[in-house]
Amino acid sequence: MASVVIIEDEQRIRELAAKALAARGHEVHTSATAMDGLQAVIGSSPDLVILDLGLPDLDGMELLKMIRAVSDVPVIVATARGEEPDIVLSLNAGADDHLVKPFSVEQLEARVRAVLRRASVAPRGTPVTVGGLVIDGAAREASLDGEVLELSPKEFDLLRYLAEHTGEVISKRRLLAEVWRQPYGGSEKTVDVHLSWLRRKLGESAADSRYLQTVRGVGIKIVEPA
Repeated sequence: MASVVIIEDEQRIRELAAKALAARGHEVHTSATAMDGLQAVIGSSPDLVILDLGLPDLDGMELLKMIRAVSDVPVIVATARGEEPDIVLSLNAGADDHLVKPFSVEQLEARVRAVLRRASVAPRGTPVTVGGLVIDGAAREASLDGEVLELSPKEFDLLRYLAEHTGEVISKRRLLAEVWRQPYGGSEKTVDVHLSWLRRKLGESAADSRYLQTVRGVGIKIVEPA
């Protein structure tokens, strides 16, 4: 089981989430404000953070950036902000998942299990090479033509999974299941956003790709440049 910090100002939601996760054996700490939540994250080094964005003392997006500055703890954003730009912003700021209110306790528990499962996967030891790309699972480091790439944890996981299946077309649904551990109900936009970020860091675009090639209507594959 895991230690979880819930940062949520709505008392009913906070208590329901805490009760549900505690019933599953998790150690749960709750905070109603951003600053109290930040202190909890720093002081207790939790395994997971559940973060609302509409906090009374500081916008949750700013708090997410502050958490990311001091910790790589997995963060599930749980918020009423469900428009695509909001989802993109939270992922860009370092969230591992984005859950839109209202949500059921069962859905929250499923997302928690998925994120914790992904975080607990042991890194694979043998580096994978695709052209000038080298992906080292043990060090969680990727380089392109000798230059280390600045990747978020999820960008690294996505790149590594594709590299481990070089030349194979992988559907977005499969990527959601294998990389995000969301076999049901996940948004393919999440994959699109991370692929866009990866392409930019690899110095390419969808229209001018070297490594990441889209097969329209089927999925994505990684290949060695011609």
